[in-house]
Amino acid sequence: MKKHIGILTAGGDTPGLNAAIRAIGKSAIRHHGWQVTGFKEGFRGLVHNRYLRMGREEFSGILTRGGTILGTSRDKPHKMMIGNQKIDMTSAIIENYKNHNLDCLVCLGGGGTQKNAYRLAQAGLNIITLPKTIDNDVWGTDITFGYDTALGIATESIDRLHSTAHSHHRIIVVELMGHRAGWLALGAGLAGGADVILLPEIPYNAEAIADAIKGRKLNGSPFSIVAISEGAMSKSEAADLSGLTSALENAERGSAERDSAKEKIVAFQNGQKGSTLRLAEKLENLTGLEARLTILGHVQRGGTPSARDRLLATQLGTATTELIAAGEFGKMVSIIGDETRPVPLEDVAGKKKLVPLDYPQLISARRIGTCFGD
Repeated sequence: MKKHIGILTAGGDTPGLNAAIRAIGKSAIRHHGWQVTGFKEGFRGLVHNRYLRMGREEFSGILTRGGTILGTSRDKPHKMMIGNQKIDMTSAIIENYKNHNLDCLVCLGGGGTQKNAYRLAQAGLNIITLPKTIDNDVWGTDITFGYDTALGIATESIDRLHSTAHSHHRIIVVELMGHRAGWLALGAGLAGGADVILLPEIPYNAEAIADAIKGRKLNGSPFSIVAISEGAMSKSEAADLSGLTSALENAERGSAERDSAKEKIVAFQNGQKGSTLRLAEKLENLTGLEARLTILGHVQRGGTPSARDRLLATQLGTATTELIAAGEFGKMVSIIGDETRPVPLEDVAGKKKLVPLDYPQLISARRIGTCFGD
């Protein structure tokens, strides 16, 4: 019998999603003769049965388009907002999966999507995932599609900021995406020649950063570029968060202590908003140089995907249909070196790929004098 597969995109939009959808759909239809259904707005579309029967025309002309033609959302199947309540909608997803006679559901997304997809696999559905995120922090793959495009945009932005920093003898602090992993700030900072790179993996000391900037001024460079991940923290902030996290981990499930720990972590995270601006102001006071903040924000994940992201998404997408044909489910399709490899979702879910302190790019940056604030 002809197989019938579903596709959805979840989490934040990322360059390369349409390239991956195209690769899955075209290989499924042209090479295998299967039917393809796209579900709109991520898992929410699957819950509410919002779908699109996809043929060759739907995959035409989308290789170079940013975003996702299917739309996306950050809804979690087991905690979906319905009205004013969070409800477990897993049963609705299972029902619609069966009603569409799906042989497999392909979920394209980052770390949160991997966890949500794993829960559906545990519920008995045939699931395959692809790793996408500009943060490049999905465990089990060398690289995620979307990262290369964002890296190019961030690097070009830092290149452009050099001229105004040099002309006005300023400190330019540029905030890049990356809550828990600093891949984007490290890559763009190193490629763009940033003088200071601040990562979530390396808590910083503002005084050490100021000393490095003042040292540059004494050596004839009266300006500095600071590339910082949005999740970077000072040493004191990192210590505070570590204490709150430990309290949460040690509290019993369902206890008042656990609820209190969660509330304190949320309050801490809310307090972190604006921390990059506060750092810029502090550096201005410590160095006597004028400081300006630039937050790149969502511009990093918009627009046309790079050639490398198109190639990666296409390779991962076609490998997906081969796994489906082989009946191999419950896997994420990763890229290791130049080859695709299926990785069990149970190994991926809940893990983050962080920048190792001995990572070659990080070591190279230190050797050319880049300050990491430690």
